[in-house]
Amino acid sequence: MKYTILTLFPGLVRPWLEEALIQKAIEKGLIEVEVRDIRDYANNKHNIVDETPYGGGAGMVMKVDVVVRAIEAAGEADEVILLTPAGRPFNQRTAEELAALSSDQGRKHLVLVCGRYEGIDARVEQFVTREVSIGDYVLMGGELGALVLLEATSRLIPGVIKEAESHQQDSFSTGLLDYPHYTRPASFRGLEVPEILISGHHAKINEWRRRQALSRTKARRPDLLNGTELTPKDLAWLDAQDGSA
Repeated sequence: MKYTILTLFPGLVRPWLEEALIQKAIEKGLIEVEVRDIRDYANNKHNIVDETPYGGGAGMVMKVDVVVRAIEAAGEADEVILLTPAGRPFNQRTAEELAALSSDQGRKHLVLVCGRYEGIDARVEQFVTREVSIGDYVLMGGELGALVLLEATSRLIPGVIKEAESHQQDSFSTGLLDYPHYTRPASFRGLEVPEILISGHHAKINEWRRRQALSRTKARRPDLLNGTELTPKDLAWLDAQDGSA
């Protein structure tokens, strides 16, 4: 997968690419990340990228001609994604959909457009394939959103994470929140690792983990249960918990 991030502040993005698994994935050639400065496409003496909005109002708006030139200069893309609070909510399903592009023959290309200031001229929407929001709040720009999308999708590309199975049980991948994890020491300040996890009985461990995932989801994100395929055994266990409450 190739990612091209279009931003007015490349210095906010590049350090993120120089650490941890993202850096290793780049070094291995599993992903390619290009960061482009939108100011390079201003095509005017003072590199002006924003103007006051028609109709008045506070703040400045990024110019349509500048942003579109940056998008077109990035080359042919499978998706051009605008990070904006007005976009559709980004979730694990969207991440899986975008990551699946890389499984097709040939390297796929995502262009991520980061807004700033009061926003981007609405006509830019005609030059993108989708608009994405990472949450119901407003940031100073789209850079963090682009990095969230980069991490969420790239970790699903084969080889980026060593243990391929690790992300298959992640929160949201199964429709449920992830079950709790424990490691050594077995006892810490009176807090004990559940005995089942050190029993060596894998079938019972798996059953415990499933129930923990169900319990956590019901307590913290009950809305997710409506969109998750539950087995009759899952439903019976949830009903039993309601009866004992």
